[in-house]
Amino acid sequence: MTTSFPPIIEVADIYKNYGSVAVLKGISMNIRQGEVACIIGPSGSGKSTLLRCLNGLVPIDRGSIRVSDFQVEQLRSEKQLVPLRHKVSMVFQQYNLFPHKTVLQNIMMAPVQVLKHNVQEVRERAIKLLAKVQLSGKENAYPGELSGGQQQRVAIARALAMQPEIILFDEVTAALDPEMVQEVLNVIRDLAGEGMTCVLVTHEMRFAQEVADQVFFTDGGVMVEHGEPESFFGSPNDPRLKSFLSKVL
Repeated sequence: MTTSFPPIIEVADIYKNYGSVAVLKGISMNIRQGEVACIIGPSGSGKSTLLRCLNGLVPIDRGSIRVSDFQVEQLRSEKQLVPLRHKVSMVFQQYNLFPHKTVLQNIMMAPVQVLKHNVQEVRERAIKLLAKVQLSGKENAYPGELSGGQQQRVAIARALAMQPEIILFDEVTAALDPEMVQEVLNVIRDLAGEGMTCVLVTHEMRFAQEVADQVFFTDGGVMVEHGEPESFFGSPNDPRLKSFLSKVL
């Protein structure tokens, strides 16, 4: 674990309501640079909302979020959020690829249009990233011609094309057939091995046990327990976590 680095993500006592529904109720967490953090918990426990708060997709009602040099809750406009999104990429459960654009066009779009990077440079980067996610030769394919696992790997390459310091993964294997899950997890495992800071909302417990530096358990919008995988899975303290693990392991 990379304990020599200060936290790159600091979440302090954040609250988020949707109307009268309290989704996050005073959640705090720290994640260090180069760590893999997995967030687990039952459906509706606030995991995905927490992830979206980290890159400003969802504004918080109270508390503070610092990601690298950004105080996220102070960023109000899309223009202010662009530098943050450059540093923090997100991959969603649904791939969100443009069906009428090729794989290469999907990957190149944001770096060229949002970051104004040189087209040829971005093209070379995109081709290297496709090799990284084992999709060389698919540059001119359209999303509809790819399997779910391949589309999700394109989505990861697209996130990497922004040259982020942190990648957020929101249940990226949930929509995939079981045989495709492993190919996506292998890509994330490789990124983790290279020192990329990764934050995953996931149901893949075995993966969390193998790859995570820290595991966080949320339930009912509260951070119930967190720790290193060995103690977290091997000797959980909170009855809610014990009950949850007994159902999913």
